[in-house]
Amino acid sequence: MRTYSLDDVHETRKRRDSWWTVYFVDPVACRVALVVANRTRITPNELTVFSLLLGLVSAVFLATDRLAAGAVLFYLSFMIDCVDGKVARLKGTGTPFGLWLDYVGDRVRVVLCAAGLAYGQYTLTGDAGYIVLGAALAVLDLFRYVNAPQMKRVREVIKEGRAEAELDGLVPAPRQGRPVRRMPSFLRRLNRFLARRRVRSHLISGIEFHAAVFVIAPLIGAAALIPISVVASVLLLANEIFLVHRLWLFTRRHEVPQRSREHVLV
Repeated sequence: MRTYSLDDVHETRKRRDSWWTVYFVDPVACRVALVVANRTRITPNELTVFSLLLGLVSAVFLATDRLAAGAVLFYLSFMIDCVDGKVARLKGTGTPFGLWLDYVGDRVRVVLCAAGLAYGQYTLTGDAGYIVLGAALAVLDLFRYVNAPQMKRVREVIKEGRAEAELDGLVPAPRQGRPVRRMPSFLRRLNRFLARRRVRSHLISGIEFHAAVFVIAPLIGAAALIPISVVASVLLLANEIFLVHRLWLFTRRHEVPQRSREHVLV
């Protein structure tokens, strides 16, 4: 059986990832993946199930007001969830079912932890605001995951429709040498700076949202749960609105004659 090195594991990291993952998860996850790959026969799917079980235990701790323990378990659950992908890419053992299991497991973990957090604080305080908070966290996370693949599909449909329309002569082919809209120089420099460190340009994505709500806030204490959750939710919603706005601009720039659209979103 091949022995892998830490450099081999580093090659499995995403080209660009969230800053929380790059700085606070990958340094641990890569070393755990190295041990798992070299010294065990644990499969990526088994790691995904283990991650989900840790998430379930985290939800129980949050529901019983053991916030620090719940935060640590949520972090470990997410870290193991990162390990399964690295092991799958390292050994070439990823499967389509594994992708589904990982996707669904993430959603189940967030819903359970949101419910546990809301239930635990509501039983202690009687404040219905925690119930509203838990529901809002779950809905916002589900919206993000439903919205992302649909936006990707819209872009694919438009590109396919435009290619067909160009072949049919319904729209002109793009001219060579057409001016390209460039971002301001300081943003280009910032983007290059972040790219060298594998960090995505988004200040907050779903991963930072989860970290703020289920790791940072519980570690600080009960008083931080609502303020941090509200700020993280507003930032995530603002990011989603920004992405939808960019999609709208993309659809306006690449309108295709109606008769060339043969695709529907499903």
